[in-house]
Amino acid sequence: MATAPYNYSYIFKYIIIGDMGVGKSCLLHQFTEKKFMADCPHTIGVEFGTRIMEVSGQKIKLQIWDTAGQERFRAVTRSYYRGAAGALMVYDITRRSTYNHLGSWLTDARNLTNPNTVIILIGNKADLEAQRDVTYEEAKQFAEENGLLFLEASAKTGENVEDAFLEAAKKIYQNIQDGSLDLNAAESGVQHKPSAPQGGRLTSETQPQREGCGC
Repeated sequence: MATAPYNYSYIFKYIIIGDMGVGKSCLLHQFTEKKFMADCPHTIGVEFGTRIMEVSGQKIKLQIWDTAGQERFRAVTRSYYRGAAGALMVYDITRRSTYNHLGSWLTDARNLTNPNTVIILIGNKADLEAQRDVTYEEAKQFAEENGLLFLEASAKTGENVEDAFLEAAKKIYQNIQDGSLDLNAAESGVQHKPSAPQGGRLTSETQPQREGCGC
């Protein structure tokens, strides 16, 4: 018999972008597994994870594509931007170069996603305050000037990791409710799924998908 956690109303597609080594894969692992990978290997191409969250009483399945930060993989990873409902753009607060490159990542995100894609700026490694190289205030100003959500987080301690994914999901759901996100558009990054029928049996639409890359 099916269990309640697999009854979800929507699927939201997320992408995680940013320079190599900023902790994108570690953020994904902390969010999906609630564990920190101390020796996180660099992503080759893309990796994939899922988790179900609740937003405004609706269960939402997040399908998250973690993209490689190395320049040589940009041509591959750009193809995953299309149809993203949410994008986490990550920099390392201890490495100013990763912050300086945000303009390039944002240009890609704006050009390759749909106009309603929710972009949240994440300053990762907030636990390394003594090594901080980018102030909270300047990153917050960058986010405000570019219409982005903003949080500092730590994939190591878990601080604000949940909130990063949740805040983006809340904004996407709000866009659905106010009609600014067209669910019929192929590039919306959102799929509406009917909930399971009474009796707990899942339809084919609501069967949980097996973890792994679907490419």
